[in-house]
Amino acid sequence: MQRFGISWSLKLTNEGGFILALVAGLVVGNFFPSFAAWMKEAVRPELYIKTAIVLLGGFLGIMAATQPVLAKSVLLRGLAAIIEAYLIYWAVVYFVARKWFGFSREWAAPLASGISICGVSAAIATGGAIRARPIVPIMVASLVVIFAVVELLILPFAANAFLSHEPMVAGAWMGLAVKTDGAAVASGAIAESLILASNAAEGVNYAKGWILGTAATVKIFIDIFIGIWAFILAYIWTNHIEVRAAGDKAKIGEIWERFPKFILGYVLTFVVVLVLAYGAAPEATGKIRAGMGEANIFRVIFFIMTFFTIGVMSNFRKLWEEGIGKLAAVYVVCLFGFVIWVGLVISWIFFAGVKPPLAGG
Repeated sequence: MQRFGISWSLKLTNEGGFILALVAGLVVGNFFPSFAAWMKEAVRPELYIKTAIVLLGGFLGIMAATQPVLAKSVLLRGLAAIIEAYLIYWAVVYFVARKWFGFSREWAAPLASGISICGVSAAIATGGAIRARPIVPIMVASLVVIFAVVELLILPFAANAFLSHEPMVAGAWMGLAVKTDGAAVASGAIAESLILASNAAEGVNYAKGWILGTAATVKIFIDIFIGIWAFILAYIWTNHIEVRAAGDKAKIGEIWERFPKFILGYVLTFVVVLVLAYGAAPEATGKIRAGMGEANIFRVIFFIMTFFTIGVMSNFRKLWEEGIGKLAAVYVVCLFGFVIWVGLVISWIFFAGVKPPLAGG
């Protein structure tokens, strides 16, 4: 502040700035709809968070180089956790939408993917796979964004209150329970800040990045499976539910078409930084860490843009007018009835007892 001649500020942490950006976005989206419509081409939360996640790959790479055993454990446990979540979440949400609320398959499948897998991306991929009308994934995606805001403001604080002594469980829970990449990774960042502060007050200083990294890792694995799941649904729909012409079948190439390509950028930055840092001299590792620290500034900026644009997209009045009430009822029942709790149980099973390294350790 002195360097730039700034005499006063709100003295917010990064996470405080994220919440402020979200509130600003909600104000714009709900009270200045014409302004929100004017800048709609720039309101792309998925673009901002995916850019931030690619940058995060490098940060996690340097952590993996310094703690390879723990990093390997996080990757393996994260993969096992999301497989469990897929098998449980999707089937139960689909059943609830069909049997309890009477939705058609066209609505139930995107709802199940949106609520149980990865929010916006999964809903859109599933809608395309089953040839749903365009309005279906759009409505589901809008609903996902709204509830992501709710989860974002509640779950990190719940994680700090009940899981401060199981920080990696908290990180995995954010990845499994919070939908959309932006909200999940952002929730991991807020949970990490709160939990690190709680533990520091008790004299335990964990290294930064591991709780957020766990949340991001779980979410990345979920994203990887979107293309595969869309292909499976396309195959089932075209061969058993809405049988079409012989030539109109699901093709294996659809896995690649629906694969979220930003993950390649994440993996590339992770591997490059890991290779550069692994086994390097201490002074070289220090320079790489400093470089990733500079890159982290840009990641924070993209996080802020993600929060702001999520808020802008959340025009509650418009969505209610479009008849989103019944869809919201399914979301409430599934999310707060079992998705959050099953995600917590799975996170506990795979991450209980796993601790981040101590700062400077």
